[in-house]
Amino acid sequence: MTAPHDPHRSAEATFAAARAFTRRTLLARSAALGAVAALGPFVVRAARSSSGQLNLLNWSDEIPDPVIPDFVKKTGIKVNTTPFSQNEEQINKLQATGGEGFDLCQPTHDRAPQFHDLGVLQPFDENKLALGNLLPAMAATSEKYWRWDGKLYHTPHTWGSEAISWRTDETSISYQTLSYGSLWEEKYRGKIQGRAHSMLIGIGLWMDASGKVPSNRMLDAFKDEASFRKIYDQIIAFAVVHKPWIKQFWDSADNTKSGLMENGVVIGQTWDGPPISLKKLGKPVSYMAPQEGAITWLDGWAMPTGAKNIEQAYAWIDYVHSPEASAKVAEGSGYNPVCVGSDALLSAQAKQIFQEAYPGDALQKLWPRPAEPSWFADVRDEYADKFKAA
Repeated sequence: MTAPHDPHRSAEATFAAARAFTRRTLLARSAALGAVAALGPFVVRAARSSSGQLNLLNWSDEIPDPVIPDFVKKTGIKVNTTPFSQNEEQINKLQATGGEGFDLCQPTHDRAPQFHDLGVLQPFDENKLALGNLLPAMAATSEKYWRWDGKLYHTPHTWGSEAISWRTDETSISYQTLSYGSLWEEKYRGKIQGRAHSMLIGIGLWMDASGKVPSNRMLDAFKDEASFRKIYDQIIAFAVVHKPWIKQFWDSADNTKSGLMENGVVIGQTWDGPPISLKKLGKPVSYMAPQEGAITWLDGWAMPTGAKNIEQAYAWIDYVHSPEASAKVAEGSGYNPVCVGSDALLSAQAKQIFQEAYPGDALQKLWPRPAEPSWFADVRDEYADKFKAA
């Protein structure tokens, strides 16, 4: 795999461009983007298949209605979905089948080294991708991490973050004082939720910002295993002592929502999509980046080696890379679009919620997930298991 010299710097550069683009377009849309949006509804290219089927291995909450029904109506292609809730589930399914059974899957940008080593993907024919429809920052992220031996293995779908969500009828939150450390205040004992391995990163970012455990914003933990353990040994000590604060460890969008609405969770470290979806429905839930920065990621599309319905797969990517479809993905999921002009098609509610999630200088503090070295996942899971078992 050909990797960038400094993976985090690459992520910082691409998401920095996203920050500038998103802030600009949400506050004042340009005439150029309005012109893109005015081009009208998506039309499948004549050369693409208008029948057959497509098998997707997809994130459970990233293809909301009416995305698939609209695609079926426009193309006549039947879509079969196999949802998953964590990257590990996706990787296990692809390993088990050797890349067979699915035409497209959905890796997150930071998992590129793992997927490269697995050898279960085939490169895209870039002549069949409408890469010009994508926000430059999003296309650049796939390019930086997923171009191997001159070939591209990933194209964007949606981007989002992991930060703090809470019940607005149970507690009050201010951006000026919100921190990953806020979760561990005494008043939240027995009332918080999160993913174990993500919460350890959150604790680390907080401890770095407060000077308790310097880690170069946790980037030193990605250098090598010895550096990782030196930092995480201090993080896990805090986490284990504070295990009584945990109401539940979530592992999907659905149980993130049920934690907030049914299981007594007051606050937690979660993806943006689930709480924002609840907020759009008028539920007493909100979401906001803390002072240490929201943890950001980009999910995309990749083609397994065993893909059979190739033309149908390209027709799907054509569709989701249109401003209209990317806006529908964002509107229904609570995540963010990746196509030029999609912002012009979002509801006023979606734009307002975005600004509330990233107030003030929050977009300047994003923490893009670095590419995970090949040794990282196993060691990370070792510490996450210690946290859960405490």
